[in-house]
Amino acid sequence: MNTIPARLDHLVLATPDLLATVADFTRRTGVAPAPGGVHVGLGTRNFLVALGGSGYLEIIGPDPEQPAPETPRPFSVDALSVPRTVTWAISPPDLDAAVAAARTRGYDPGDIHPMSRRTPDGTLLEWRLTDGDTQHPSGLVPFLIDWGTARHPSASGLPTTPLLALSATAPDPDEIRRLLAALDTELPVAEGPVGISFTVDTPQGPVTFD
Repeated sequence: MNTIPARLDHLVLATPDLLATVADFTRRTGVAPAPGGVHVGLGTRNFLVALGGSGYLEIIGPDPEQPAPETPRPFSVDALSVPRTVTWAISPPDLDAAVAAARTRGYDPGDIHPMSRRTPDGTLLEWRLTDGDTQHPSGLVPFLIDWGTARHPSASGLPTTPLLALSATAPDPDEIRRLLAALDTELPVAEGPVGISFTVDTPQGPVTFD
């Protein structure tokens, strides 16, 4: 099986200390992530690295320049003590149809919500994604995203570390495989504690992140 899923949009590496994690990524890979933007009202910001093709890595953490949000920050950032690859996203050709099809197959990926952020140059990016309590709590089953007419982050001249491999572990791999099939995607899943691992090619050789 190809270890890089078709329609991979991005990986999410969440961290309680954004600048420290960006510095660590730079040290380990020799590639400095680019500033992505600020999620106004959510208390987070991100840095980005292209993964080759149309995929990218999002490193997300608390934004010290924003006041504490009224609700928990996305991707359970507030509960993290160390950086962790928490989930991933795919981009189906028709987001609404993909959600409807998954529901008929027995998995509800959640309702579709609009999102936005400002890039460092002030450009407003707007997109839609699935989000809700019906999503699998492990993060191993991807959420779905549709960038609409917005410029995709991977097309923004980002620094690149090509993705070599992506895999996961779960206590019940068959459960995860069934849900992946409902979304018409695949991911190598072995038995073990919940986790996602990816390896990128860098000027310093292959580097793996969990």
